[in-house]
Amino acid sequence: MSATASPANEEEPSKEQRLKSFLAEKAADGEMYFKSKFIADEVGLSPKEIGALMVKLKDSATEIHVEKWSYTSATTWRIEPA
Repeated sequence: MSATASPANEEEPSKEQRLKSFLAEKAADGEMYFKSKFIADEVGLSPKEIGALMVKLKDSATEIHVEKWSYTSATTWRIEPA
């Protein structure tokens, strides 16, 4: 087994976990604002997937505070550490 291969019993993080970890890391030093379409490639999700997950994270995330900030051509989200 190579050093980059993961053991079969380890699960890949869910899309929601991946997004939450990404946002927590980006907001670690303070608040951040973003539109889904601008982070989609970095997270490996479509903007539509990110938008749907943000609604879930708004109610469930404890590591970050999620706020729907504005809507101009696409929703802008505001994230800050909890």
